[in-house]
Amino acid sequence: MSGIYLQQQNWQSAEQALNAEAVVVFPLGAAAKEHGPHLPLNTDAVTANWLAEQVRQRLPVVIAPLINASFYPAFVDYPGSISLQVKTARDIVVESCLSLAAFGVKHFYVINNGVSTERPLAMAKKILRKKSIEFDFLRLPAIFDQLPEGLFQQQWGSHADEHETSLMLYIAPELVDMSRAVDDGSEGEGLFSRIKGQGIWSPSGVYGQATLATSEKGRILAETLIAGVIKDISLLITRAP
Repeated sequence: MSGIYLQQQNWQSAEQALNAEAVVVFPLGAAAKEHGPHLPLNTDAVTANWLAEQVRQRLPVVIAPLINASFYPAFVDYPGSISLQVKTARDIVVESCLSLAAFGVKHFYVINNGVSTERPLAMAKKILRKKSIEFDFLRLPAIFDQLPEGLFQQQWGSHADEHETSLMLYIAPELVDMSRAVDDGSEGEGLFSRIKGQGIWSPSGVYGQATLATSEKGRILAETLIAGVIKDISLLITRAP
């Protein structure tokens, strides 16, 4: 029942795997986006690839290569962060799906671990629907609503925060430097800014209370994420002929 990685196939085995019964899963996560002083720029990519492997172990899907850039306008003040225009981010997803749909695939899912990325993904969904292609993606707010009450204690935040740091402590602790974790971003509104008075002021790039993170909290979040993604993809599998 396990799946395969598309990039590990040759074109003949890819031809066998890509058909109307296949569900193709794209991990989507920035390979270069600031995550404070305690997490690496590729935190989103690490998380998306980790989730993709959990799916591959559990479901007969085709895991496509990581989409490593998207629409991240909130982080452009911080060196190393790459953000695409929303239509560019949309088109990368649409054209990636259409490239594989040419060989018969009709069902696609994106393991999305962003919030701003929901906008281009929703746009892509509308375009692909018109071409009779089923497409869905992970919505993080819905997952957070399923977490046990009281699991996380932070009073504000949603980036490089208690949630995200806990998850990284569980899935890739060697990449986390808790000695540099901070609580930041409690002042202002709008996009992140390193300048006080110009948006959410966060000299560190953290929006939340990263110092509250633990690996155990990350384990519970990881299990909830896996369950949500498996449920979504399983629905696509049942719709495939």
